[in-house]
Amino acid sequence: MIDYFKRQNDDGNNSSIYYGWVIVAIAALGVFFSGPGQTYSVSIFINYYVENLGWSRTLVSSYYSFATLTAGLMIPIIGRKIDKLGHRKMMSLVAFLLALACLWMSFVTQPIMLFVGFLCLRLFGQGSMTLIPSTLVPQWFINKRGKALSLMALGGVAGSTLLPIINNYLIGAVGVNFTWRVWTVLLMTVMMPVAYGLVRNKPEDIGIQPDGNEGLKDTEDLINTTIEVDYDRSWTVKEAIRTRAFWLMLFCSMVPAMVNTGITFHMISILGIQGFDSNFAALVLSITAMVQLPLTFLAGHIVDRVQVHYVKGLNFIILLIAVILLLYGVSSKILIIYAILHGTFVAFDSVSTGVLWPNYFGRENLGSIRGITMTAMVIGSALGPLPFGYFYDQFGGYREILLIMLIFPILSSLFAFISPKPINENILE
Repeated sequence: MIDYFKRQNDDGNNSSIYYGWVIVAIAALGVFFSGPGQTYSVSIFINYYVENLGWSRTLVSSYYSFATLTAGLMIPIIGRKIDKLGHRKMMSLVAFLLALACLWMSFVTQPIMLFVGFLCLRLFGQGSMTLIPSTLVPQWFINKRGKALSLMALGGVAGSTLLPIINNYLIGAVGVNFTWRVWTVLLMTVMMPVAYGLVRNKPEDIGIQPDGNEGLKDTEDLINTTIEVDYDRSWTVKEAIRTRAFWLMLFCSMVPAMVNTGITFHMISILGIQGFDSNFAALVLSITAMVQLPLTFLAGHIVDRVQVHYVKGLNFIILLIAVILLLYGVSSKILIIYAILHGTFVAFDSVSTGVLWPNYFGRENLGSIRGITMTAMVIGSALGPLPFGYFYDQFGGYREILLIMLIFPILSSLFAFISPKPINENILE
């Protein structure tokens, strides 16, 4: 199969399919299978641990937060391993380890087992199985990086749309333990073989160039485009972390993880206080995901044409409005509007974040750089559920913590607007 794509591109046949688009499809599948470790999936199980096992919501939230934090601190190791071993080996290995984590969760009966399970789910699911595809696709695309990453993001859209509904149905039909084992089987029989059999680390490995036949046609175009957009000039990690843009955008990457995880983790409880059942909560999560489907394409189109920091700055204003609606929403109509706005934010945030780091710092050390940024995102995820659970136990609701959360989109919007792509003077010399 790979030889076929290579021959077609070598022959200069513009009607052939560039193998990078196959890589995009595999990456999208990888993002989908990060789902068992994502909060939109795990949140469906939380009431079981609270109600059936008798553990407090603060305890479960604390374990989830500390497990997420620990996983976040380990993500840079995964990033360095990606740069060293390549995406093919790492995606296959991580799929196997995530399958084992799901199997472990099917046997949880003690709090310490829950902590270990959460740690592995967050490390190999939310962390690694998101990091690997997001660093794989930019290796294959430069000019159409936004479009490619928007297509990859559809895997996350599918996961966040389907997993809450699937999990909710399976838990009610066959129980929590069997539901976890379903994901174990799917990871081992679908994701692992696809990753090992079809992933290639970069186009140069099969004798072609980034973008394939859709790339630049001659040296003059390459020079002009490189000067104009500077997409593929690679920074070292040390060079990147010396820039102001790196740290401000790192904050902008952490905030959505914190706010979204805190809200999503407690969504059933938040809406339960407002008089809605778990089915409506699952519907809200699904609407958020379904809205992402068309808007992900729009996001990919826009970030290929508009400076990414402007896109991010405007997008955080949308998040601010969404949180306000959730805070004061008392009817199903208002909450559905919240879901639509939240889905809009997530679509643009996912694509713009994927484009941001390779556009700012290049392809060569992307795994290591994204490993650091993913740590910030996972730490943000860790900081989300715990304060929500604490405020619920202390005040019997979520109003106070949602008011506090309003601060972060405001700061993020400001930081994004003042963080254009940095210039690497060492490269220019």
